[in-house]
Amino acid sequence: MREFTQEYLEHIRAIIREHNDDAAHAELIDLHPADIAELYQDLDLDEAEYLYKLLDDDTAADVLMELDEDDRRKLLSNMPAEEIAKQFIDHLDTDDAVDIIQELDEEDRDKILSHIDDVEQAGDIIDLLKYDEDTAGGLMGTEMIVVNEDWSMPECIKQMRMQAEDMDEIYNVYVVDGDDKLRGILPLKKLITHPSVSKIKHVMEEDPVAVKADTPIDEVALDFEKYNLVAMPVIDSIGRLLGRITVDDVMDQVRESSERDYQLASGLSSDVETADSMFTQTKARLPWLLIGMLGGIGNSVILGNFEAGFAADPTLALFIPLIGGTGGNVGTQSSAIVVQGLANGSLDIKNASRQLVRELGVGLINGCIISLLVFLYNFFKIGGTQVTTIAVSLSLLAVVLFASVFGTFVPLTLEKFKIDPALATGPFISITNDIIGMVIYMSISTVLLMQFAG
Repeated sequence: MREFTQEYLEHIRAIIREHNDDAAHAELIDLHPADIAELYQDLDLDEAEYLYKLLDDDTAADVLMELDEDDRRKLLSNMPAEEIAKQFIDHLDTDDAVDIIQELDEEDRDKILSHIDDVEQAGDIIDLLKYDEDTAGGLMGTEMIVVNEDWSMPECIKQMRMQAEDMDEIYNVYVVDGDDKLRGILPLKKLITHPSVSKIKHVMEEDPVAVKADTPIDEVALDFEKYNLVAMPVIDSIGRLLGRITVDDVMDQVRESSERDYQLASGLSSDVETADSMFTQTKARLPWLLIGMLGGIGNSVILGNFEAGFAADPTLALFIPLIGGTGGNVGTQSSAIVVQGLANGSLDIKNASRQLVRELGVGLINGCIISLLVFLYNFFKIGGTQVTTIAVSLSLLAVVLFASVFGTFVPLTLEKFKIDPALATGPFISITNDIIGMVIYMSISTVLLMQFAG
């Protein structure tokens, strides 16, 4: 990605103010669409629209796909439906066109579709809009080369040339039977090494890795990683070829999913960008801050009911941050491991009990080590018979065990109920473990104080 200096931006703005089309076009001609999209982020809407009108249709369509969703929506909001259809949709692959149209209101969708000249393309887009955007069907495109298994090699090559005229990239050649069911893939190498073969079915690679249209995107991404694919065919429930998904589409989805998970883990309730307004960012951050505030009030209530204990042994108060911090850290670690396992497919919800037992064992080991170290510290610092020495060590062991199990149980439960388990790696775990940790600490301390007092 090219970096634009402030001097260069001022130079571009001066050209725009002068409406010097030739100079502006000369600046844009050698830039990659991704760089042009980056440049637009540093310009206001009017300046960006001026430059946009100087691009050829193919470049304009590519730049549109490189813009982030908010910038894209602002740019399209000022354009009539006919211009969007002819300048952008007509020059995009169907999967990209569907992405654009899905971001618009239903009324605007119908207007744009009515202005698409290619009836077949419009039909493909309408068919793809029926699929959930988080499934393979919502991610696939229909631009692909398809040949019949009974064709001869010369006929196959002829058909491939005709189909390839309107395609930018060719990843695979898909082989179907007379019922359009996927039969195999024809590697391009076979076209060169077997020019005289009688029929395609004799040289195709049978049983290719394929995915059904209703498969969730997360599973599609795992298949791409597992089989090292650059493209994957999409089929219906009876095996008919519907479209194809490319690795760049999957990577975009994986990146967006990772960003959402990171923001959830950071306590953000919705997708926000650095350029969003203060109101948008406040709305995304405030809910978890309020929950954290209520958690803090809950902790203060718990501690307030233990005033007599602090009066009897003031050193107990010194270890409150240690108890709360340890519980939060352990819970976050456990939940992060589970969320990662669910995301990469190494952990199945069916194996939940096994994971719980494993985390309980890890928690027991970690808890014993931490508790022993703190016990030794307190033993030599304040004495081995003091309430604080025993209470802190026992509480740490109990808190670590609880946090390990709780941090594992919550994301597994969320996954079972189809809720994003990344929520469990955020403030929810930390706040809950903090409150429960205080309850455990105060309860153990109260019992020990009563024993020592007796």
